[in-house]
Amino acid sequence: MKLFVGSHLLRNSTFFKISAFVLLSVACFFLGKHWSDDGFRRLIFFSAGPSRSPIVALSPDFGKTYNISDFIYRSHPVPPILPPPLTPPPPPSTVELNVFGIVNENGTMSDQFQIGDYDADSAADTSGDQTESESTDGDSESTTARVSVTKFEVCPENMTDYIPCLDNVEAIQRLNSTARGERFERNCPKEVLGLNCAVPIPNGYRLPIPWPRSRDEVWFNNVPHTRLVEDKGGQNWISKDNDKFKFPGGGTQFIHGADQYLDQISQMVPEIGFGNHTRIVLDIGCGVASFGAYLMSRDVLTMSIAPKDVHENQIQFALERGVPAMVAAFTTRRLLYPSQAFDLVHCSRCRINWTRDDGILLLEVNRMLRAGGYFVWAAQPVYKHEKALEEQWEEMLNLTSRLCWVLVKKEGYIAIWQKPTNNTCYLSRDAGIMPPLCNSEDDPDSVWYVDLKACITRIEDHGYGANLAPWPSRLQTPPDRLQTIQIDSYIARTELFVAESKYWKEIISNYVKALHWKQIGLRNVLDMRAGFGGFAAALAELMVDCWVLNVVPVSGPNTLPVIYDRGLLGVMHDWCEPFDTYPRTYDLLHAAGLFSIERKRCNMSTMMLEMDRILRPGGHVYIRDTIKVMSELQEIGNAMGWHTTLRETAEGPHASYRVLLCEKQFESSDKHRTKKKRKTRGKKA
Repeated sequence: MKLFVGSHLLRNSTFFKISAFVLLSVACFFLGKHWSDDGFRRLIFFSAGPSRSPIVALSPDFGKTYNISDFIYRSHPVPPILPPPLTPPPPPSTVELNVFGIVNENGTMSDQFQIGDYDADSAADTSGDQTESESTDGDSESTTARVSVTKFEVCPENMTDYIPCLDNVEAIQRLNSTARGERFERNCPKEVLGLNCAVPIPNGYRLPIPWPRSRDEVWFNNVPHTRLVEDKGGQNWISKDNDKFKFPGGGTQFIHGADQYLDQISQMVPEIGFGNHTRIVLDIGCGVASFGAYLMSRDVLTMSIAPKDVHENQIQFALERGVPAMVAAFTTRRLLYPSQAFDLVHCSRCRINWTRDDGILLLEVNRMLRAGGYFVWAAQPVYKHEKALEEQWEEMLNLTSRLCWVLVKKEGYIAIWQKPTNNTCYLSRDAGIMPPLCNSEDDPDSVWYVDLKACITRIEDHGYGANLAPWPSRLQTPPDRLQTIQIDSYIARTELFVAESKYWKEIISNYVKALHWKQIGLRNVLDMRAGFGGFAAALAELMVDCWVLNVVPVSGPNTLPVIYDRGLLGVMHDWCEPFDTYPRTYDLLHAAGLFSIERKRCNMSTMMLEMDRILRPGGHVYIRDTIKVMSELQEIGNAMGWHTTLRETAEGPHASYRVLLCEKQFESSDKHRTKKKRKTRGKKA
């Protein structure tokens, strides 16, 4: 009987049909898997519509390219996960370059792609969730064990204005010398001694006064320090009026106001062309940054810098006003800006001896000053006829002459020099003239912990760094120095630049519409992994009234020259270390693809606590990164008291990226401070 049934099945045509269908399905599956292994495109599948006639349907992400900024960094391989070291390792000295690009369905470079609409209603509010990190299936990396974080304590009250790398008293006391201002440089604590608590806010802290009113007044309780009022009250810098500080717009050398001072400079040298030819300015020894504050109305971005010296809160006042500023000092190391970054460098009574050590500090200005750019010096040696001051003026004339600078105008207490546009003057100097030209192997854009060099930085050939379109067209014009960035994509660089700009403009336009970025009071913005500056360029084009500091991490290619050539501000930084700014500096922190890269080198909790330190209460954080880091980031955010929301990107639920939206709640910060204060009082009782 069993033999009969078996033979009957073998003769049955239905059995053969089913077997053939199964074999065909298996063959199609393996064929599809083989052709899908390139990781960039999916197969075209066939399906039946309502009329049962076959139609072609594309996979949802067919032909799309996501996370354009990552292409800029893909040439820098990331080391495997290791336990956090005591001190962060330096960036790699050599980089293995891989070919990459933006490829369409035909296999050619293109900037034609779509991002899709941002769905603000698709959010899944997961605040309060606490989950362990996900496994990285399909990834060669292995995750390390970690402890679940529930809550971070609030730091002591005396850390309200704490800047870790500038307030490291123990390290400063161990310095061999402080004669050249070494105490004002970065002296970061070791990781085991780093920040492990949330920095408290001052008593009576209030949401900042919005721009442009903040240019003229800020709340006293937000920066409750009166030293500048006491020392500079008679120089029209700053005054206190009840519960506010007022800024009349004056300064040591422009007692009639910054606007009148800027008009005088424009009349002395009309070619300076604020807002057209001159877009990016460096103000050294900026005071409360009124020079930069008033230049903003002329469409000029100014990086205002000063050391944390006896007037240590001047940069804090500048940032509270909503003006670009950083704590920095001319001492023994290069500043963290690239060569040929600034169209104009300004120093008004900045208390710097420019001629010391054969002009090594002015040589640093020369490195950062754009070819054909201007140096404006307003100081007593320019106009006072006293023997000591006249000698200083002669020394300055001698030094600038050896630097091939041309004194184009001297009027009253202002002198203006212009840097040459090429190396001709340098090469024609007599033999033995000091300072010499820098060695051709010197990289003038290498700035992270690099000592000052007593040599003249060579101007790049072919006019790189000088042949720029006027503002605002330079924002979207691919600059010549795009070709000098150390990435392996020579022919495709322009396409990559254009594609990144388009990518971020589409994303930010959706943020502006769906998340009301023009209404939430953005002023100071930090992009923590900036690429070519596409995020900042999008905000500028969409007329969001803010300024952006573009940070280029040391772990990736140095794109700072391109950022400055676009007319934007930027700085080099290693996110394994604290940032040189005061607490409560920024309204918005943006991080795209940062943590999935830096978690191999840095402690993510330390990075997030640093973000909390520099973020204002009521401020926002937007983290766009891979799924595998999101659960830990959200857990840390919740432990700091942030309100967190995890959202899908426009690519849908199957994309490997997510967006973590965070808000540092003002009420939560105030409660933490009050609770800490009550706890301290209880101990005393």
